[in-house]
Amino acid sequence: MELDYARLDPELALILPALPAALADIHRGNIADVRDMMDGQPATAIETDVVISERTIAGPAGDLPLVTYRRPSKDVQPCLLWIHGGGYLFGTARDDRARRIAEHLDCTVISVEYRLAPEHPFPAGPDDCFAALEWVAANADELKIDVSRLAIGGASAGGGMAAGLALMNRDRGGPEITFQLLLYPMIDNFHDTPSGQCTNNPVWNRKTSFNAWEMYLGGEPGKDASPYAAAARATDLTSLPPAYICVGGEDLFRDEDIEYAQRLMAAGVACELSVYPGLFHGGDMFLPDAKVSQRLERGLTHALGQRLGILPTR
Repeated sequence: MELDYARLDPELALILPALPAALADIHRGNIADVRDMMDGQPATAIETDVVISERTIAGPAGDLPLVTYRRPSKDVQPCLLWIHGGGYLFGTARDDRARRIAEHLDCTVISVEYRLAPEHPFPAGPDDCFAALEWVAANADELKIDVSRLAIGGASAGGGMAAGLALMNRDRGGPEITFQLLLYPMIDNFHDTPSGQCTNNPVWNRKTSFNAWEMYLGGEPGKDASPYAAAARATDLTSLPPAYICVGGEDLFRDEDIEYAQRLMAAGVACELSVYPGLFHGGDMFLPDAKVSQRLERGLTHALGQRLGILPTR
C-alpha cells in the first residue's frame, strides 16, 4: 500500500526534495553515516533567554549525561523529563524541542542522553531514562522543581520510550508522574495497522522502521517485545498518568497511536488525542514555521501547560 502524496500538507510537500534521503533506508551498515548526517544539520541561530546546562549523573552502566533547559527564575518550577527521538538509533539530548518547551512555558526541561541501539539495544535506553527519572525526583530541591508536577515526554522514538517509561515506572513503584506527553510516538513493532502498511511515507517508512525495531530489539522486529520497549504490546494500561498524544494524518504511526489513545481511555486513563491532517512523520521538525507545525506546537504546549498548571509565556 502506498501513500497518496496529494494528501500531504501543501507547505510540507514543497520541502520533500530537501529531506535527508538516507532516512528512507536506515540499516546496520549505514547507521554511523546517518548519525553524522543528522548531527551535521545546521543549527538555527535563535535569541532565547533559556539557560542550557549539562551535568552527569550515575547511570545503570556508568556516567549518564543530562541537559537542562530553564528560563532564569528563582522560583520552583514544574519539570518535564524529555526523551529525544531518532528511531532509538540516533539523536541527542541537545534537542531544540526541549528548548522551545522551556521557552514557551515556565517549566524546567531535563533531557536524557540515553544509550542508543544497535550498540546498546533494549533495555539500555529505558533503564537510563528510569534512572534519570528517579534522580530528578530525588534531587528536586537542588533543581528547584516541584516534584508534584513532574511530567515525562518525548517525540517519535522518544515518545515511544516515554510511553514505555510510564509503564515501567508504574510497575516498579517509581516517582509519581503527573503527565505523559507523547508526540507521534513509535510504539508498535508490528506495524499491522492500515497506516502501518504504507511503504512510501516521507522521512520514516515501513522498511526503515522495521530495521530500527530490529536493531533496538536485537532480533526480529515482528516478534513479541516487552511493553517497556513497544508500549502497544502492553495488556494492562490501568493506573497510568494522563496523556496527550498527537500524530500526523499521513504518519506511518497514525493508526497505532490512535489505537493506543483509545486503549488508554478504555482503561480509565485521561487522554487527549490530536491528529493533524497532511502532516507526515517529523514534518514539523523539518519545517517548524508551516501552519500545521505551528498548530501542533500550540497544541502540545497548551496540553502540557494545562496539566502542569502553567500558562504559556509567549
